[in-house]
Amino acid sequence: MPGYDMLLDQTDAVNELLARYGVKFGIYKNGTFNEQLFPFDPIPRIIEAGEFDYLERGLKQRVVALNMFLKDIYSKKQIVKDKVIPEDFIFASSGYMAECEDVTPVKDIYSHISGIDLVKGKDDHWYILEDNLRVPSGASYPMIARNLCRRCSPETFRDTRLQDNRDYAKLLRRTMDNVNVGGESVVLTPGRYNSAYFEHSYLAEQTGSILVSGHELFVDDDKLYYRTADGGKTRVGVVYRRISDDFMDPMNFNPESLIGIPHIYDVIRKGNLALMNAIGNGVADDKGIYYFVPKMIKYYLGEEPVLSNAPTYLPFYEEDMKYTLDKFDNLVLKDVAEAGGYGVVFGNKMTKEQKASFIELLKKEPRRFIAQEVIDFQDLDIIEGNERVARKADLRAFVLMADEPLVWKSGLTRFSRNPDSFIVNSSQGGGFKDTWVLSH
Repeated sequence: MPGYDMLLDQTDAVNELLARYGVKFGIYKNGTFNEQLFPFDPIPRIIEAGEFDYLERGLKQRVVALNMFLKDIYSKKQIVKDKVIPEDFIFASSGYMAECEDVTPVKDIYSHISGIDLVKGKDDHWYILEDNLRVPSGASYPMIARNLCRRCSPETFRDTRLQDNRDYAKLLRRTMDNVNVGGESVVLTPGRYNSAYFEHSYLAEQTGSILVSGHELFVDDDKLYYRTADGGKTRVGVVYRRISDDFMDPMNFNPESLIGIPHIYDVIRKGNLALMNAIGNGVADDKGIYYFVPKMIKYYLGEEPVLSNAPTYLPFYEEDMKYTLDKFDNLVLKDVAEAGGYGVVFGNKMTKEQKASFIELLKKEPRRFIAQEVIDFQDLDIIEGNERVARKADLRAFVLMADEPLVWKSGLTRFSRNPDSFIVNSSQGGGFKDTWVLSH
């Protein structure tokens, strides 16, 4: 195993640099925006080359199938007609958007950037917990952490056979250029008070794109333009958007949106703009749809899934409802419309009254929840004070869809700082690590 002792001695220096560079995330709580540092732990997650090759195969397979599903579900809906997925799971999904029917993105690519969350069980198997195909975030944190770690402890990286993760910006730019219809590449941010604003600005800088807010873009003659400082205009060919679907276009979606661009979706409909990721992708990362992804892989690709889902049950089905109620105390229940670690409850953590109330809601709204076996996933060491302690950690892998699927040989490893918690999200107080993928 590679040595990182010298790097551990530079922990304080790395975190001071992260603070100086403003590596933060923000959360709204009780109507107030609070910005805080994203705690970094210097002990890296280490993935052997052969193990990552296996992950790469499974991740490419999954994202290709999900893109095929999105194209199908907004056009012929053959997977529904063939009764692989019940109709209810499509049209009842909060992520399904009827406005996207028969709107095909440039080059048929829907999810240009997919964030796939995995955990490694104590049985040494990897399990996929969640697919994120809307506006997945987090790549910037290991990017800048690796750069700062290299600066603080160059010897560590000189002596380690390690994949260089500094190519993410190159992969992202390749993804943007692949669908650019002619014009500037821009990163669209909702603004300074968004939780991931650091990432928006960092990725714009690293890819050589223009960081813009909605008021700097406008539609003219069925094309999108950027308003230049001298009052002129420049055509935009691709938008890497960090704004959620509803707020992208007040003329087509939420009319109260102040951060979107009026009529931008009309430009997309005409094929005059590429948008990363496509509007309407939420139907594919609905936690209820997650149950069906292995079936999608078999249906669209004729292949067995390389990577496994966590064992999952749909109370929507009578048999699964019975199992969920019988094994309630051994399961984790998730609200399919929630994200960021919210809407997750553990059966064995509820009081008798909470359990009774939840079961009543479950029976009333079975489509709203999934139940999963609690995977006893591996702990990773972190530094807490002067001690090494073990904490739960997951991995967000990034798959980019350019002229071919590209898996970044790195990723965001998040860990819980609470010894009793399985929830690792930054919004729930978690921290992050670098992910070292070793070279062959």
